Amino acid sequence: MIIWINGAFGSGKTNTAYELQRRIPQAFVYDPEEMGFFLRSNLPKGLKEGDFQDFPLWCGFNYQMLRYMEERYQGIIIVPMTVVNEAYFNELIGQIKKDGFDIKHFTLMADGKTLLKRLRKRGDGKNSWAAKQIDRCIHHLNRPLFAEHIKTDDMSLQQVVEHIAEKCAIQLLKDERNWLIRKKDRVLIWLRHIRWIK
Repeated sequence: MIIWINGAFGSGKTNTAYELQRRIPQAFVYDPEEMGFFLRSNLPKGLKEGDFQDFPLWCGFNYQMLRYMEERYQGIIIVPMTVVNEAYFNELIGQIKKDGFDIKHFTLMADGKTLLKRLRKRGDGKNSWAAKQIDRCIHHLNRPLFAEHIKTDDMSLQQVVEHIAEKCAIQLLKDERNWLIRKKDRVLIWLRHIRWIK
């Protein structure tokens, strides 16, 4: 099974993905963003795109990677990635479904104020690239194509994870960490995903 976690920047995709991984045996988090950074770093200037999702190679490579893993890996693959372009959504998630693979798609939703507050907590100001994408993401992700929607404004991370697990009929491992260890784990995930060079 592939669990794709979509949502605007600041919606909690990465934390949700790694929390699911922590509580599902043999789960693996695959980050399609890594391919975007690879392309950006390894193409001549004249071939670079502003948004790495616009590289034709990006969709194709990630589709092939996910198909390869789904055919060979016995565990659950978790994919935290914002995709708001319908063509790219269909090329990736739609094609995987057409191929007969089990892929569950969830979009973490929140209003603009909530997203901005979350972005500020991770160090992105109101003029950051991520903050400037909020309106565009909310507009596109509200469409039925991007369901199932999970309204997260008043949900804790644990509630989001449990909701996804229930919808996927997955039995989660018990979480016996206290609030301090949970917070520490979230900070470590945040530090691991900081992009020092944009």
